[in-house]
Order: sequence, then structure tokens, then C-alpha cells
Amino acid sequence: MENKPIELAPGKHAVTVTTQQAHDSSYRGYKAKPRLERYLGFLPMLAFAATLQASWESLCSSLSSGLLNGGPVAIIYGMFLCFGGSLCLTLSMAEMASINPVAGAQYHWTYEFAPFGNRFLSFIQGWITVIAWWANVAVGPYLVGTQIQGLLVQNYPDYVAKNYQGTLLIFAILFIPMLINIFARQLLAPVEVISGLIHILAYPAILVTMIVLGSRHTDKWVWTQFVNDQSGWHNDGVIWSVGLLTAAFSLSSFDGVIHMSEEVKDAPRAVPRSMVWGLTINATMATGFAIALLYTMGDFDAALDSPTGYPIIEIFYAQTGSKAAASAMMLPILLAGCYSSFNVLASVSRLTWAFARDGGFPFSEFFAYVSPRYKIPLRSLFLVTTITVLIALINLGSSAAFNAVLSLDTLALYASYLVPVIFVLIKRVRQPESIRWGPWRLGRWGIPVNVIAIVYGTYITIFLPFPETQPVTATTMNYGAPVFGIAMLFGLLDWFVRGRKVWNGPTVSAEDIAENIAENIP
Repeated sequence: MENKPIELAPGKHAVTVTTQQAHDSSYRGYKAKPRLERYLGFLPMLAFAATLQASWESLCSSLSSGLLNGGPVAIIYGMFLCFGGSLCLTLSMAEMASINPVAGAQYHWTYEFAPFGNRFLSFIQGWITVIAWWANVAVGPYLVGTQIQGLLVQNYPDYVAKNYQGTLLIFAILFIPMLINIFARQLLAPVEVISGLIHILAYPAILVTMIVLGSRHTDKWVWTQFVNDQSGWHNDGVIWSVGLLTAAFSLSSFDGVIHMSEEVKDAPRAVPRSMVWGLTINATMATGFAIALLYTMGDFDAALDSPTGYPIIEIFYAQTGSKAAASAMMLPILLAGCYSSFNVLASVSRLTWAFARDGGFPFSEFFAYVSPRYKIPLRSLFLVTTITVLIALINLGSSAAFNAVLSLDTLALYASYLVPVIFVLIKRVRQPESIRWGPWRLGRWGIPVNVIAIVYGTYITIFLPFPETQPVTATTMNYGAPVFGIAMLFGLLDWFVRGRKVWNGPTVSAEDIAENIAENIP
């Protein structure tokens, strides 16, 4: 076959591919794939990125890990380290999002850049990413539900938190975002902007209250106090690394906006910009909040031993001396869990739909359906909701088993980030001329940014599965690694049983790429 250029989408937004590319795409048989309507601009997606991460609120929810392991030193310097590392990961993924802004994201890029075995690697990458985000959907409702129970414990000392109550709260918090995703899709843009305003405006209100009313720790305590006698770990390096979970959790999930790419106008530019600015805004706010919180937190041991299960609730009470005021200060954090759940559910349903569209699931054709009435992947949305409900039901029988599933979230997400970044670095070094760069790129900074991202991501991935405390019991065990291993085995089993016969990589043809780019350039 003569490999000559063909012009697709001729005119203002002409895109040229080769006949070999067109042949490869046609050979895979990808015709008339279901598509989503593009109606979101940069500002709603910036708000989407900021509120999905909700970093200063997430910091409050995950505070106990950092306090137990390293204390102030682990939290403050951990925020600086995780900001730098997460920024490099975000920049690396933003560049790939500009090259190919699709809902499937990581597994698309793995297929495109892998130096070998791209069919197999992209298939496993798809399962890792999807399973990680399925677990992530349950995190927000769980945190909000248990924080509500913590407030009940604080305000009503006779109240005893029950697992079934927490499960019912998870259901309630989950179904509201589901209904909004179905019936109020066109409200997504204004809802994102309003949520972003709440996220930003609540920040100074809480910050000023803490600074004015809270007692003061010394500069020395905040900036040099290293806590190594609380968790049972004895090696200071391990203690500090385990304490990074607080910062790493609050600055993860920065790929969520990518999975909305196929509903974004000018996605090759808007998606990377919203990712980078969303992380930068969140990290700056979270770092400032962490510093203020440590200066004004009051009694360290009282916060760690809080009967509510959340140190932040005890800290707010110590700062204000009022249970009502502490409950009011928790309201923005509870709201953040709700609107973050709305964003996560929207993002994960699109990711699930994309993997189904590409034939990654059993019954893929069924789940790849886009409702002509609601203009969303309705069946994928119901699938994600059903899986989250099933995960929440585990909490009825065993909170340890439920936490085992949740612990998969951050570990699997970081693994899904690392793989395509490693592959794009290899391609960048070996065959830079073969990469079809998008309008948003790192240029000469690409190699050092990719290298730092890989080193940081590897370091975080090693220590994320470590339990917070020693000795380890069935309740305190961090099940992230074994559950991640089970997820990997599931993906491998599906590959040998079904995937190797039907999976030919992402189903995006040369024509689809050309049309996508043309639509995204104003």
C-alpha cells in the first residue's frame, strides 16, 4: 500500500493522516462509534478539576495518617513534595491529553506509546484505571457519611455509630449526584462554577475562624516537630513516607477532568489548562490550610484520640469551644464530599462508557449506549452506581473489608498514571519525530518533567500500601496491595478468557481523530 497523505476534515481545520494510518484504523473496524455532545468550556472544567480534588477539604478528611506518622513535619513538607511530584505527573498527563483528549485517557495513551505489547498492556491498563475509579466513587459518600456520624457522636454522646447507618448515608449521598447527572446534565456547567465558588469562598471563612479563635503552637513545633512515637513504626524514613498519605490523597485524582474530554469544547487546550490550574489552585490552598491548621490545632493528643474518628472535628471544637460552631465549620467539608461525588460519578461513568465503547467489558455493546434523550452514557452511569452500592453493602458485614476496597483507590490511580508516562518518555527519547504533538506541550522540559513524575509516582506507589500503625491487625491492615493484586489478576483472567480474542486497542479511527480535532478548535 502506498503510504501517502490524505486530508481529512478539509478546510480551516484540515488534518492530514497517512493511508497506512487510515488502513490500520479501518482494519480494526471502528465505525460510527457512539459520541457525546460537546457543551463544556474551560471555566466549568477548571471548576470541575478544582472541586473534584477538593484538596483542602480532602486534607481535613485524611489528617489522621499524617498526624500519626511524622506529625507537622510530614504534613507540611509532605505537601511541598506532593505538590511538586503531582504537578509533574499532571503536566505529563496534560501533554498526552492535548495529543489525544479522550474519555479512556490512560489506556488510549498506553496503546499509542507502548514500545511492545500495546494490545495487552492497554487492556490491563484499562481495567486498572476503571477499577481504581470505581473504588473512588465510594470514597466521597463514605467520608461524608462517617463524618456525619462523627458529628452525631460529638453532639450526642449517647449516640453509637452503626455500620448500617453509615451504609444508608452512603446510599443517600450517592443517589443525589446520580439523579442530577441524569436529569440536570445541562446544569453541569453552572453547578461546577457554583461549586467552585463555594470551594474557594468557604476557604477564607474557615481559615479566619481558625486563626482568630485557635490557640497558638510555636514556629518550632509547626516547622520542626517530628512525631515518631504514635504509630508503632520505628524507622523515621518509613514514618515520614507513610505520613505522606495525607498529602498524596488530597492531591490525587487529577485525571478526573480528562475523562470528561469528549464533552469539552476545544479539548486539546481546555483540558490540559484546567488540569494544571486546578491542581495548582488546590495545592496552594491545601498547603496554606495545613500550615494554619497546625498553628491553631490545640492539643495534639486530643485530636488523635477523638471519639468522632476524625481529628478535624475535635480540632474545630478545640478552636471554637462550641459544638455548634464546630458542626458549622464542617459543613463546607461535607458539601465538598457531595459535589466531588457528583463530579466523580460523571467522570467515572464516561470512563466506563469509553472502555465499553472500545470492547473492554463483557456485554460492551450494551454499556456503550448513549441515551438520545439524556445525551449521557446512561447504562454506564447505572453500572457505576450499582457497583458503588454493592461496595457499600460490604460495610454491613465488615468495615475492614469495606476499607480494603477503598484502600485500592489511591494506589491503583497512581499505578495508572505511571504506565503511560513511562511509555511516552521512552517514545520521546527514542522516536520523538513519531509523536503527533497537540497544541499544549512541554517542549524541552518534557524529559525532566517525565523523569521527576516517574520517580515521584514510584516512590508514592511503594509506600501507599503500608499500614498506618504497627502491630498490624485485621482492622488496621492496609489492604491496598492485595486488593490491587486481585484486580490485576481479574484483568489478566479476562484477557486470556475473552480480551485477547476481541480487544484490538482503542476504537478511534483516523477519521475520528480528525473530526475530534476539528471540533475542538474554535
